[in-house]
Amino acid sequence: PDDYVRRFSADVVRLYLMFIGPWEQGGDWSDSGINGVARWVSRLWEVCQRDVSALPAQGAADGALTRKTHQTIRRVLADVERFKMNTAISALMELSNELSRVHDEGAASREAWSEGVERLLLLLAPLAPHLAEELWERTGRAYSVHQQPLPEWDAALAAEEEATLVVQVNGRLRDRISVPAGVSDADAKQAALDSERVRSYVEGREVARVLYVPERYLVNIVVR
Repeated sequence: PDDYVRRFSADVVRLYLMFIGPWEQGGDWSDSGINGVARWVSRLWEVCQRDVSALPAQGAADGALTRKTHQTIRRVLADVERFKMNTAISALMELSNELSRVHDEGAASREAWSEGVERLLLLLAPLAPHLAEELWERTGRAYSVHQQPLPEWDAALAAEEEATLVVQVNGRLRDRISVPAGVSDADAKQAALDSERVRSYVEGREVARVLYVPERYLVNIVVR
Protein backbone atom coordinates (compact mmCIF):
# COMPACT_ATOMS: atom_id res chain seq x y z
CA PRO A 1 0.00 0.00 0.00
CA ASP A 2 3.01 2.34 -0.24
CA ASP A 3 1.48 4.60 -2.89
CA TYR A 4 -1.65 5.09 -0.79
CA VAL A 5 0.42 5.68 2.35
CA ARG A 6 2.39 8.39 0.58
CA ARG A 7 -0.80 9.98 -0.72
CA PHE A 8 -3.09 9.68 2.31
CA SER A 9 -0.86 8.72 5.30
CA ALA A 10 -0.46 5.41 7.09
CA ASP A 11 -3.28 6.18 9.51
CA VAL A 12 -5.82 6.82 6.76
CA VAL A 13 -4.90 3.53 5.08
CA ARG A 14 -5.09 1.75 8.44
CA LEU A 15 -8.48 3.28 9.24
CA TYR A 16 -9.85 2.37 5.84
CA LEU A 17 -8.70 -1.24 6.13
CA MET A 18 -10.51 -1.45 9.47
CA PHE A 19 -13.58 0.41 8.18
CA ILE A 20 -13.97 -1.56 4.94
CA GLY A 21 -15.93 -4.34 6.62
CA PRO A 22 -15.97 -6.81 9.55
CA TRP A 23 -12.41 -7.56 10.68
CA GLU A 24 -12.68 -11.30 10.05
CA GLN A 25 -14.28 -10.85 6.61
CA GLY A 26 -12.48 -7.88 5.09
CA GLY A 27 -13.94 -6.26 2.00
CA ASP A 28 -13.26 -4.99 -1.48
CA TRP A 29 -10.78 -2.15 -1.81
CA SER A 30 -12.26 1.03 -3.24
CA ASP A 31 -10.49 4.28 -4.02
CA SER A 32 -13.74 6.15 -3.42
CA GLY A 33 -13.97 4.44 -0.04
CA ILE A 34 -10.53 5.53 1.11
CA ASN A 35 -11.32 9.04 -0.15
CA GLY A 36 -14.29 9.07 2.22
CA VAL A 37 -12.11 8.11 5.19
CA ALA A 38 -9.54 10.73 4.18
CA ARG A 39 -12.25 13.42 4.14
CA TRP A 40 -13.39 12.39 7.62
CA VAL A 41 -9.81 12.59 8.93
CA SER A 42 -9.49 16.09 7.44
CA ARG A 43 -12.71 17.16 9.18
CA LEU A 44 -11.54 15.55 12.43
CA TRP A 45 -8.24 17.42 12.18
CA GLU A 46 -10.09 20.71 11.86
CA VAL A 47 -12.75 20.01 14.50
CA CYS A 48 -10.33 18.97 17.24
CA GLN A 49 -8.31 22.17 16.86
CA ARG A 50 -11.22 24.62 17.01
CA ASP A 51 -11.04 27.60 19.34
CA VAL A 52 -12.75 26.75 22.62
CA SER A 53 -12.73 30.37 23.79
CA ALA A 54 -15.68 31.04 21.49
CA LEU A 55 -17.83 28.62 23.49
CA PRO A 56 -19.89 29.63 26.55
CA ALA A 57 -19.21 28.65 30.15
CA GLN A 58 -22.47 26.69 30.10
CA GLY A 59 -24.24 25.27 27.07
CA ALA A 60 -27.76 24.09 26.37
CA ALA A 61 -26.36 20.96 24.70
CA ASP A 62 -23.98 19.98 27.53
CA GLY A 63 -26.16 17.13 28.77
CA ALA A 64 -26.74 15.71 25.29
CA LEU A 65 -23.04 16.00 24.36
CA THR A 66 -21.91 14.34 27.59
CA ARG A 67 -24.43 11.55 27.01
CA LYS A 68 -23.17 11.08 23.42
CA THR A 69 -19.57 11.03 24.63
CA HIS A 70 -20.21 8.33 27.22
CA GLN A 71 -22.34 6.31 24.81
CA THR A 72 -19.46 6.46 22.33
CA ILE A 73 -16.96 5.25 24.93
CA ARG A 74 -19.25 2.34 25.80
CA ARG A 75 -19.79 1.44 22.17
CA VAL A 76 -16.17 1.75 21.00
CA LEU A 77 -14.71 -0.25 23.89
CA ALA A 78 -17.25 -3.02 23.34
CA ASP A 79 -16.72 -3.03 19.57
CA VAL A 80 -12.92 -3.12 19.79
CA GLU A 81 -13.12 -5.96 22.32
CA ARG A 82 -15.11 -7.92 19.72
CA PHE A 83 -12.85 -6.81 16.84
CA LYS A 84 -15.73 -4.79 15.34
CA MET A 85 -13.35 -2.06 14.21
CA ASN A 86 -15.65 -0.83 11.45
CA THR A 87 -18.52 -0.02 13.82
CA ALA A 88 -16.10 1.45 16.37
CA ILE A 89 -14.91 3.91 13.71
CA SER A 90 -18.53 4.67 12.80
CA ALA A 91 -19.15 5.63 16.42
CA LEU A 92 -16.15 7.98 16.38
CA MET A 93 -17.45 9.55 13.17
CA GLU A 94 -20.80 10.20 14.86
CA LEU A 95 -19.13 11.81 17.87
CA SER A 96 -16.94 14.04 15.72
CA ASN A 97 -20.01 15.15 13.76
CA GLU A 98 -21.80 15.98 17.01
CA LEU A 99 -18.80 17.94 18.28
CA SER A 100 -18.74 19.92 15.05
CA ARG A 101 -22.46 20.63 15.20
CA VAL A 102 -22.58 21.89 18.78
CA HIS A 103 -19.49 24.03 18.21
CA ASP A 104 -21.06 25.59 15.11
CA GLU A 105 -24.18 26.37 17.11
CA GLY A 106 -22.30 27.52 20.20
CA ALA A 107 -24.52 25.12 22.11
CA ALA A 108 -21.90 23.37 24.27
CA SER A 109 -19.69 24.70 27.05
CA ARG A 110 -15.91 24.79 26.78
CA GLU A 111 -15.65 22.04 29.40
CA ALA A 112 -18.12 19.61 27.81
CA TRP A 113 -16.70 20.16 24.32
CA SER A 114 -13.07 19.77 25.43
CA GLU A 115 -13.96 16.61 27.33
CA GLY A 116 -15.59 15.23 24.19
CA VAL A 117 -12.48 15.96 22.12
CA GLU A 118 -10.20 14.39 24.73
CA ARG A 119 -12.28 11.20 24.93
CA LEU A 120 -12.43 11.04 21.13
CA LEU A 121 -8.63 11.21 20.83
CA LEU A 122 -8.12 8.58 23.53
CA LEU A 123 -10.44 6.21 21.68
CA LEU A 124 -8.82 7.04 18.35
CA ALA A 125 -5.28 6.37 19.58
CA PRO A 126 -5.24 2.56 19.14
CA LEU A 127 -6.78 2.92 15.67
CA ALA A 128 -4.86 5.90 14.28
CA PRO A 129 -1.80 6.31 16.52
CA HIS A 130 0.05 9.03 14.60
CA LEU A 131 -3.02 11.20 14.07
CA ALA A 132 -4.12 10.88 17.69
CA GLU A 133 -0.65 11.72 19.02
CA GLU A 134 -0.34 14.81 16.85
CA LEU A 135 -3.79 16.12 17.76
CA TRP A 136 -3.20 15.33 21.44
CA GLU A 137 -0.12 17.60 21.38
CA ARG A 138 -1.73 20.30 19.26
CA THR A 139 -4.65 20.56 21.67
CA GLY A 140 -2.25 21.27 24.54
CA ARG A 141 -2.25 17.91 26.29
CA ALA A 142 0.79 16.38 27.96
CA TYR A 143 2.85 13.76 26.09
CA SER A 144 1.78 11.09 25.24
CA VAL A 145 -1.74 10.00 24.32
CA HIS A 146 -0.42 6.42 24.33
CA GLN A 147 0.54 6.71 27.99
CA GLN A 148 -3.02 7.53 29.03
CA PRO A 149 -5.59 4.99 30.22
CA LEU A 150 -8.56 4.36 28.00
CA PRO A 151 -11.57 6.40 29.11
CA GLU A 152 -14.31 4.85 31.20
CA TRP A 153 -18.01 5.38 30.65
CA ASP A 154 -20.59 6.19 33.26
CA ALA A 155 -23.83 4.23 32.92
CA ALA A 156 -25.89 7.05 34.40
CA LEU A 157 -24.41 9.63 32.01
CA ALA A 158 -24.80 7.30 29.03
CA ALA A 159 -28.46 6.58 29.74
CA GLU A 160 -31.06 8.04 27.41
CA GLU A 161 -33.44 10.55 28.95
CA GLU A 162 -36.28 9.30 26.80
CA ALA A 163 -37.34 5.97 25.37
CA THR A 164 -39.80 4.91 22.71
CA LEU A 165 -42.79 3.04 24.05
CA VAL A 166 -44.26 0.61 21.54
CA VAL A 167 -48.01 0.13 21.93
CA GLN A 168 -49.86 -2.85 20.51
CA VAL A 169 -53.55 -3.64 20.53
CA ASN A 170 -54.21 -7.36 20.34
CA GLY A 171 -50.63 -7.85 19.20
CA ARG A 172 -50.70 -5.32 16.36
CA LEU A 173 -48.62 -2.16 16.39
CA ARG A 174 -50.80 0.91 16.89
CA ASP A 175 -48.50 3.67 18.18
CA ARG A 176 -45.02 4.69 19.30
CA ILE A 177 -44.80 7.15 22.20
CA SER A 178 -41.87 9.02 23.75
CA VAL A 179 -41.71 8.40 27.50
CA PRO A 180 -39.09 9.05 30.20
CA ALA A 181 -36.43 6.33 30.32
CA GLY A 182 -37.20 3.88 33.11
CA VAL A 183 -40.89 4.79 33.08
CA SER A 184 -42.89 2.92 35.71
CA ASP A 185 -45.31 0.10 34.93
CA ALA A 186 -48.35 2.18 35.82
CA ASP A 187 -47.21 5.26 33.86
CA ALA A 188 -46.34 3.21 30.77
CA LYS A 189 -49.77 1.59 30.74
CA GLN A 190 -51.51 4.91 31.29
CA ALA A 191 -49.51 6.59 28.50
CA ALA A 192 -50.54 3.79 26.14
CA LEU A 193 -54.22 4.07 27.07
CA ASP A 194 -54.10 7.87 26.73
CA SER A 195 -52.76 7.75 23.18
CA GLU A 196 -55.29 9.16 20.71
CA ARG A 197 -54.30 6.63 18.08
CA VAL A 198 -54.71 3.76 20.53
CA ARG A 199 -58.07 5.03 21.79
CA SER A 200 -59.52 4.71 18.31
CA TYR A 201 -58.88 0.95 18.51
CA VAL A 202 -60.05 0.59 22.11
CA GLU A 203 -63.18 2.74 22.39
CA GLY A 204 -66.39 0.75 22.55
CA ARG A 205 -64.56 -2.45 23.40
CA GLU A 206 -63.74 -4.17 26.67
CA VAL A 207 -60.13 -3.89 27.81
CA ALA A 208 -59.36 -7.36 29.11
CA ARG A 209 -55.68 -6.86 29.98
CA VAL A 210 -52.88 -4.34 29.70
CA LEU A 211 -49.43 -5.94 29.71
CA TYR A 212 -46.15 -4.03 30.00
CA VAL A 213 -42.72 -5.51 29.14
CA PRO A 214 -40.25 -2.99 30.63
CA GLU A 215 -37.06 -4.36 29.05
CA ARG A 216 -38.63 -3.87 25.60
CA TYR A 217 -40.67 -0.73 26.39
CA LEU A 218 -43.69 -2.61 25.02
CA VAL A 219 -47.34 -2.32 26.05
CA ASN A 220 -49.86 -4.77 24.67
CA ILE A 221 -53.53 -3.98 25.21
CA VAL A 222 -55.87 -6.93 24.87
CA VAL A 223 -59.44 -5.97 23.96
CA ARG A 224 -62.58 -7.95 23.22
